[in-house]
Order: sequence, then structure tokens, then C-alpha cells
Amino acid sequence: MGGCVSVSISCDQLTKNVCSCLNRNGDYIHGLEENLTALQRALEEIEQRREDLLRKILSEERRGLQRLSVVQGWVSKVEEIVPRVNELVRMKSVQVQRLCLCGFCSKNLVSSYRYGKRVMKMIEEVEVLRSQGDFAVVAERVDAARVEERPTRPMVAMESMLESAWNRLMEEEIGILGLHGMGGVGKTTLLSHINNRFSRVGGEFDIVIWIVVSKELQIQRIQDEIWEKLRSDNQKWKQKTGDIKASNIYNVLKHKRFVLLLDDIWSKVDLTEVGVPFPSRENGCKIVFTTRLKEICGRMGVDSDMEVRCLAPDDAWDLFTKKVGEITLGSHPEIPTLARTVAKKCRGLPLALNVIGETMAYKRTVQEWRSAIDVLTSSAAEFSGMEDEILPILKYSYDNLKSEQLKLCFQYCALFPEDHNIEKNDLVDYWIGEGFIDRNKGRAENQGYEIIGILVRSCLLMEENQETVKMHDVVREMALWIASDFGKQKENFIVQAGLQSRNIPEIEKWKVARRVSLMFNYIETIRDAPESPQLITLLLRKNYLAHISSSFFRLMPMLVVLDLSMNKDLRHLPDEISECVSLQYLSLSRTRIRIWPAGLVELRKLLYLNLEYTRMVESLCGISGLTSLKVLRLFVSGFPEDPCVLNELQLLENLQTLTITLGLASILEQFLSNQRLASCTRALRIENLNPQSSEISFVATMDSLQELHFADSDISEIKVERKETVLPLQIPTTTTFFPNLSQVSLEFCKGLRDLTWLIFAPNLTVLRVISASHLEEVINKEKAEQQNLIPFQELKELRLENVKMLKRIHRGPLPFPCLQKILVNGCSQLRKLPLNFTSVPRGDLVIEAHKKWIEILEWEDEATKARFLPSLKAFPENIDTDGYEISIPSP
Repeated sequence: MGGCVSVSISCDQLTKNVCSCLNRNGDYIHGLEENLTALQRALEEIEQRREDLLRKILSEERRGLQRLSVVQGWVSKVEEIVPRVNELVRMKSVQVQRLCLCGFCSKNLVSSYRYGKRVMKMIEEVEVLRSQGDFAVVAERVDAARVEERPTRPMVAMESMLESAWNRLMEEEIGILGLHGMGGVGKTTLLSHINNRFSRVGGEFDIVIWIVVSKELQIQRIQDEIWEKLRSDNQKWKQKTGDIKASNIYNVLKHKRFVLLLDDIWSKVDLTEVGVPFPSRENGCKIVFTTRLKEICGRMGVDSDMEVRCLAPDDAWDLFTKKVGEITLGSHPEIPTLARTVAKKCRGLPLALNVIGETMAYKRTVQEWRSAIDVLTSSAAEFSGMEDEILPILKYSYDNLKSEQLKLCFQYCALFPEDHNIEKNDLVDYWIGEGFIDRNKGRAENQGYEIIGILVRSCLLMEENQETVKMHDVVREMALWIASDFGKQKENFIVQAGLQSRNIPEIEKWKVARRVSLMFNYIETIRDAPESPQLITLLLRKNYLAHISSSFFRLMPMLVVLDLSMNKDLRHLPDEISECVSLQYLSLSRTRIRIWPAGLVELRKLLYLNLEYTRMVESLCGISGLTSLKVLRLFVSGFPEDPCVLNELQLLENLQTLTITLGLASILEQFLSNQRLASCTRALRIENLNPQSSEISFVATMDSLQELHFADSDISEIKVERKETVLPLQIPTTTTFFPNLSQVSLEFCKGLRDLTWLIFAPNLTVLRVISASHLEEVINKEKAEQQNLIPFQELKELRLENVKMLKRIHRGPLPFPCLQKILVNGCSQLRKLPLNFTSVPRGDLVIEAHKKWIEILEWEDEATKARFLPSLKAFPENIDTDGYEISIPSP
């Protein structure tokens, strides 16, 4: 009939299928507990097998092998199935509780059925994994990374540097490594050897890409070079925009474990703009770059940076000898000694060692080597290969300086002797005197230090410590070469500093000279009167000058900077100094000038005058005539103190910086109550106050004070003072009276019982107390607490010597977040330091003291003792401890 379907099935077949279904479904429920146990047992087994396999894989990878993909696939499947099994096991208690009728049925038949079915399927899946997890081989050697080897010089004397850089790069947490250092130091050589090493190690990286960035950053050129390493469809590629190129590069590199080597970068390379994925622990990629500018490391977000330094003397000698060759070195017995002198002139700079070594390779006479030394000493720019191969490379760093101001400041550093530690303060003072830094800016000194920082970060200066910098000798030659218009006008910049000269240059050379440096020589007398119409700078510091001809200064109308400091025999300055009408900077520091030169008062443009440590100046009368004066240094100048001098100082309306020594109580009182003079005082020494001078009161406006020294005085109390209210540390205040005070010393003073006033100096870094006979404590806790101020938060050094009455520094522990050194000597009653376990966060504190004092030192608790015992350092037995006495009280 239409629309009817007839189905015929045998009764036996139907019965068989129903029974099979009921049997299987019954296992899902009735066998649930047994199945779950079997599943957990199987899971434990494959997890154990996975752990064994991973240990084996790790061992093989340490041998440079790479795990097989099939092995990694099995491990990944196990890691994926574990949480799924655990999820089923977590549901066990609920599902088992639903069973009834001895496990043959369930209170929720559908739920139990579905759960039991999942368990059975999971058992099957785990069993399959278990059967597949038997591996005879887990790793194998693979082809090296896709890397194009680069031609390189043999790695001579830089092996340890290469190992250090490689090991750091291979650390798991290092993704971006920056190599910085001066030009010619071997950064590119180092990077080339890193590149080539990737071709010899196992292929854990898919590709290694080398890009020379250079000074002019061109993002699309970098993209093109990367893409050329990745693909070959250059025609279509060149038609794409930068954004599309970045996207294409990213989508290829994100699937690769790559190494990107960027040589010679001068500004930040934006990885996102290029299309390079950022390295991470997860992707295992690496980026290494070289730069001359340390600040680039910060801008590139490095995980680690490494300075590529000049070679140590022994390593430099090894490199030099390989360039010169054994035949030349053995051609005369004196040549090895002369060769060492030549090598030292290179100061460990590989570029100079290579070029000069190659130049000397066939010089086999003593005369040739002596001539080379003479040229390198007097005018190194004339040495063969210097102008062509060395100086132009170094000049890139100079060219990168952003302004003429920076370039002038850099050139100025070459006026100092070779290998000389240059005081930063001196540099800044010179630059201000020359007018390189705008003198009208209130922050001229800060600007000077900023310039020093830029030159250091540009690898044109080397920072020795917080106070000094140094210029590499080869960089100095480059500076002199530039200053002399690339050797065309050598007399423009005459530098004979530190050459042990006894005479000034010949008269003829002065006619075109603009800057002359004769520092650190043996010149005793100047009799000549050179005509110097263009001379701007004359540095005669640290000679043995005793006499200067009265006519010497007559023909120097453009002279701006004159430094005669450290000429200990110079007692007289000719009045003709008045003819240096352009003079703005004059230093007579550490001379024996006694008579105030009458001609000085005619120097109306003088801005800077330094008379520090002269000790013998008889009078300063007339100094008020220097109406333009901004900086006056009278620290330990020995001038007679009288009201006349104080009045004259007050008339210097443009004065911004003053250093001074005072010892007459009445003058000191007037000085400290004069707000204008006190506010511009940078350094103050108070000495020889007599017993009648019982108190010293400071005004609250000494915000420029950086150094404060007390010596040979009898002082009963030191107070801080506002205009109308004296604060004997009893009136609560939060005023900072000495915001910039960083150094305080107290030597051979009596009367003072504490120094609690130091709480008003929050930036104190150095405190030295020597032979203060009545001092009982440094900070009185009760007085300090009234002010709600915590002392010594910036203190780095505390020195206490021969303070026999001192019982404590502070009653109770204090935090010292910056403390680096404590020295205690001859303080027999001081038994405890104000320290607890958390006082000093840094681990490099040094506590120097006599061994006997260390033995009786008391501690806040055992934790404090354990924390600082490693910091203790006993004086050597041969050190004079100033008659140290120790008395142990009776129990």
C-alpha cells in the first residue's frame, strides 16, 4: 500500500543486540568504582613515565641535542589529558553516592550512565597513550641554526669577554642584551664572534639575523634586510608600506625562535615598528645590539647590559705582540722594552693596538721605535694610520653630540694631561668661566654635571668615581686633532700638559694660539712677553712658578680664563694683570700670594676668583670693586677678618657662590646674620674660636651650604636660628635649615656635648668627628623626637676618632638606608652602635675599629649581631690608633 514500510528482523538478533547493550551499559554503572580505580592507576603510570622521559630529555639537551617532535607531542598529550582525568576523579564521590542496589542501579540513571561512559572512554584514551609512550631515542643532533658566518679577526685577548657575553645571553631570563663601549673597543668583533658561534652550536634557534644599523636609522632598510633573510619575493615586498612589512615580518618571526643581532645603533630601534616580536621566556628569542651610547641600553629596554672595556695591560700586550710579530720583537734586545712603551700609549684600545701594531710590524731598528714613541708622545695624530684608520672611527661619537656646546666642552677636556683624573668641579668651573654654560642660569652647575653625564654615556669620558672623570688617551688625541682643525692649525690649541717641560712654548707659537695648557710641568720663571691677541685660555696650574714677568700679561686682550693654582712658590702677581681686560676666570688657589694685586680691581668682567688655601693673603680691601663677581672662593685663604672685609663682601651684588673661613666671633656672628651672604655660602670653615665664643647660631636660609667644618675651637652649643626666634631644639619645627649640607667635620673642638642640630641636615652624607673632647652623644634622642625628624637618612660615611667621652651615637637603633662605612677609633666609652637587624638594607657596610673594641662591642640582639659580624674589620696591627684606651667596667 502507498506510504507503508515493512521491516522484518529476526527475534534472535534482536535479543542479542539488547543483551549486548544492557551488558555494556551495566558496566558503565555497576563497574564504575572499579573503572575509576583503574583510570587513576593508569594515569599515575603515564605521569611517572612522563617524568622519567623529561629527565632523559633534559640530560640529552644538555649535551646539545634537540628533543624529537614525536616525543614532545606525547609529553604534550599527557599534559593535556591530566587535568581532564582529574576533573572526572573530583566528581567520583558524588557519582558513587548515587549508586544503589549494590551498584547495579543509580538514583539518577542518566547522569550515572553518562559519567560511567566518560570514564570508560578516558580509560581507553589513557591506555592508548601508555602504549605509545615507549621511546628508545628521545633527542638527536640537528642542523645548526640558519646563520651566515661573518669574517672576523682572530679573538685575541678578548676570549673571557666573549665567554661572559655568551653565557649572559644564554641565560633563560635574558631576552635583550646591550653591548656598549667606546669606538674601537671591539664591540663589532665581539658581536661577530657571537654570530659565528651560533653556527657551531645545536640548532635550538631557527634563524640568526645580522643587521648593521649605523648612525642614520632607516626602519624600512632594516625591514628589507630581515625579509631578505626570511623570504625571497623581493619584487612584491618592495611595493609594500612599512606597516604591512612590519605585519609580514611579525607573522613569520612569531613562529620562529630567532636571534637578531643589531650592530652599531645610535638611537632606539622600535621593534614594534620593524615588526620584531619582543623576546620572552616563552618564545626563547634573543636580541643583541652594540652601541657607543650607554643610554641606548635603557631606551631599548635591555634585560642586561655589558660594557665592552679596553683591554687590561697584559691582554693588550698579547694583542700588540701578535700584530708586531716575533721576528720584529726579536730583531734587537731593546725593542721589546720600547714596544711595551708603544703599546702602553694605546691604553688597551684594540683599534689602536691593531693599527699601530701593524704599522710597527716591520720596524726593526731601535731608532724607528724611539721615533714612534716621540711622535706618539708629542703629536700622536701624525703617527701613520692614526688620521686614516683610528681618529675617523672615534670621531663618529663626537659627531653624534647634539650641540656645539657639548662639542666645545668635550674638546676642553683634552687640555688636561694624559691619563689624568679630572675633578668634575674643576671642569664645570672652567666651562662656566669660558662661557660654554650660560652664566645667567641659576642652575649652571647642574647643567655642567649634565654635560659630563652625556659625555660619559657617549663613551667620550670615563667616570672614575663620583668626583672625577678621565679621558682615554686615544680619545684625547682625537679631541686635539679636532680642536686643531684636523691638524691644519696645530698652534690653535697648544697642549703641553704633564710633559715635564721647564719652559713656555716659543714666542712665535703664541700669535695664533687660542688655548694653551701647560699644566703639571716644571716651569719656574716666565720672562718672555709673547704677543697673544687671540689667546682665550691659559692654564699654568701645578708648576713651580716663582716669578712672572710684568710684561707677560700686556698683550693678552682676549684672555678669559687664567689658572695659576698650585704654584706653591708664587708670591706675587704683576699689576699688569689689569691689562687682561676680558678676564672672567682667575684661580690663585694654593699659591702663596700675599699682597692683593692692585691691578685686580680693574678687572671689571671678572666673574670667578679662587683664593682658596692661599693662607697668607694680607688684605682683601678693594675686592668690592669686582662688581661682576659671581663666584668667590676664600676657603682657608687666611685673610685678616675685620668689619671692612665683611662690608666689602656685602657690596658684591652679583655674588652667587661663596666659600669662606672665619674665626673671629664678632665677624662670624655678623656673617651668619647676613641673609644674603649666608644664603650664597657653599662651604664654611669655622676655626680658632676662643673660649669666650660659647655659642654659634645659624640662620635658616643657608640653603646653599654643602660643606661645614669646625676646627680648633671652643664651642658650647650650636643653634639654628630664624630671623627672630632662636631654636635651641626645643620648639617643634619641620623646617629644613641645611637642605644641601652633605659634609660636616669637627676636629679638635671642645665644649660641645651633642650634635643634635644635624637633624636639620637631611642630605648629610659624610660626618667626621675627630678629637671632640666633651662630646657625649651625637644625636640626643629626646631633642630629636621633639622635632619629629629622623637623622642620617642619606649618611654614607661616619668617622669617629679619639672622642673619649662619647657614650652613644643615638639612644636606640636608627635606619641607615645609605650607610657604607663606620670607622671608630679611640672611643673607649662607646660600646654600642645604633643598629638593629633592619638598619642597613645593603650588604656592603664596613665597620672598621680596633680589635679590642670589636671584642666588647654590644649588640641590640643576636639577629643584629649575626647581620653585622661580617661587616667588622679590625685595623691592621701596624696602624696607629692614637693611643687607644679601653676600660672594662666592673660587673
